[in-house]
Amino acid sequence: MTGLSSSSARLCWCCFAALTAGLFASVAAAEKPKPSPARPNVLFIAVDDLRPELGCYGSRAIKSPNIDRLAASGVTFTRAYCQVALCNPSRASLLTGLRPDAIRVWDLPTHFRATRPEVVTLPQCFGLHGYDAVGIGKIHHQNLPDPKSWTEPKMDAQKDRKMFSPGVQYVDPKTVARVEETFKKLLEEGKTPEYVYQFGHRHIKFKATECVDVADDAYFDGAQTNVALAKLESLAEQEKGRPFFLGVGYHKPHMPFTVPKKYWDMYDRDKIPLAENDSVPAGAPSMALNTMQELRDYEDLADSPRPEQGAVGTERARLLRHGYFAGVSYIDAQIGRLLDKLHETGLDKNTVVILWGDHGWKLGEHRSWCKMTNYEIDTRAPLILRVPGAKENGKQCERLVEFVDIYPTLCELAGIEGPAELAGKSMVPLLSDTEQPWKRAAMSQFLRYGKWMGPNDVPHMGYTIRTPRWRYVEWFRWDAEKQTVGERVAQELYDHETDPGENVNVAGLAENGPTVERLAKQLASSRGRKTD
Repeated sequence: MTGLSSSSARLCWCCFAALTAGLFASVAAAEKPKPSPARPNVLFIAVDDLRPELGCYGSRAIKSPNIDRLAASGVTFTRAYCQVALCNPSRASLLTGLRPDAIRVWDLPTHFRATRPEVVTLPQCFGLHGYDAVGIGKIHHQNLPDPKSWTEPKMDAQKDRKMFSPGVQYVDPKTVARVEETFKKLLEEGKTPEYVYQFGHRHIKFKATECVDVADDAYFDGAQTNVALAKLESLAEQEKGRPFFLGVGYHKPHMPFTVPKKYWDMYDRDKIPLAENDSVPAGAPSMALNTMQELRDYEDLADSPRPEQGAVGTERARLLRHGYFAGVSYIDAQIGRLLDKLHETGLDKNTVVILWGDHGWKLGEHRSWCKMTNYEIDTRAPLILRVPGAKENGKQCERLVEFVDIYPTLCELAGIEGPAELAGKSMVPLLSDTEQPWKRAAMSQFLRYGKWMGPNDVPHMGYTIRTPRWRYVEWFRWDAEKQTVGERVAQELYDHETDPGENVNVAGLAENGPTVERLAKQLASSRGRKTD
C-alpha cells in the first residue's frame, strides 16, 4: 500500500468533507460559506485489562471522573466486543482490522508480522496518508513492538529505567532489591539483556499489589503521560495542516496492582462490593473456565484455587478488587491530564479521541479472576469515541459493535481509504443516529492451550457469537501442529433476557434446540468474515 497521489488525495478529501459535514462544527459565521475542516487528528488511548467498570457505564463503586467526562462529550458504546479476551491477539486483531483466524494470532507469543508480514496496521495506514504516527506506551503487545506502524521511533518512558520489565514494576525498595538481584542472576546464567527486557517479568512477579506513597510518574504510566503531554505540545506547534495519529497505551489496571497510595486511599476496602455471581456457570464445559494461572503466577497468590476448586476467599477478593479499582482511578487521572492538554492547546477542536480497553476482566465473577474466556465479562470492553461536532455526542449506543470496526471507522473520519480486506464495519453512521438498525451479532474466540488449560486437558478453540439476546459458544478440539479445529465437543447458550450474568448454560434444553441450530449456522457462516 502506498500514499495517495496529490490528485487522489484531493478527491479523497473532497469526499471526506461531503461525508462528514455536520460531524465537525464550523467556526465561520452562519451567513458565510463554511470552509472545509482541517483533517482531524486522532488521539488513540488504549488501556490494558480495562473492563466497563466505570461511572459512565453505570458503576457506582468506581471513581473515574475523567473517563466519564470524555463519555459525556462523545458516544459511549455499551455493547462493544473484542475478538479475543487476551492482550496480544486482541490488539493484533484491532490494529490490523482483521479477525484472529485471518492473521493466525491467538496467543501471547505470536507476532502478526510472522504470519502476515505485508499487513498494513491502523497507525501505519495513517502514516502512509500523511499523518505523523506516534506511539507511546503499550499499543501493540509490550514484547512485540512493530516499528513499521509508526512514522517515528516509538517513544517509551521506560527505556532508560534500570532493571524494569514492561508491565511489572515495583518501587518499594525491598521489592526493587529483589528484582535487581533476580535480573543479575539471569544475566550471570547467560541470559541476554534482550531476554531480560522481554521475558524477565516472568521471574519477578513477587507481589500482586503494592501501595507506596509516591508521585504518579514513579510508575511507568505516569511517566509516559509526561512524555505524551510534551509530545502534544510539540504537535500543536508543528506545521499547520499536518495532522497526527497519537497512540498512548496504559499498562494499568493490568496486574500487578502497583499504583501510588493516594489512589488506594480513594476507596474503603470494606465497602467495595464483591461479585454477585461468584459461582461457576451451571452446565459449563471444563474448557470454558480459565485456570487463573495469571493470578497464580504471583508469589503471594500462588496458592489461589482454580474456579472448580473453590473461591479465593473474601479477604483476598477484597484486596484484589481494591487494587483493580485503585489502578482504574490512577489511569483515569492520567487520561484527565491528556484531555486537559488537548483543551489547553486547542487541539480538542479538531481531534478525534477514542478510548478502548483491550478486553474485559473478571473480579470474582464465575468464581474466577483475570480474562481468557468467551464469556460476556471478558469479551465486552469499554469503547468511547468523541468526534467534535458529532450529532450524538453525549449519548450511549447500545448497538453491537466489534473492535475490528475501529479501523474502518477512524479511516472514514479522516477521509482515508483503508485496506480492502478489513473485516469490520465503520461506526460513523452511529455517530449521527445511535438507534439505527445495525449488526445482528458480534464474534469472539479463545484458544485454550498450554498453561491456560486445566489438568489432563487438551487444547480447544472456542468460538462465540453475541446477538442482542443470546450468547452462543462452540468448543472444538484444536490441532496445534496443523493449527486447525477438529471435532466439536461442547456447546453453550446463555439467555441475556433472563440470565445477563451468564450463570446457566441452557444449550441442552429441548425448547432451545431451534435457537441453538440457528445460532450454530450463523456462527459457521460468519467465522472469518464480516458480521452483519
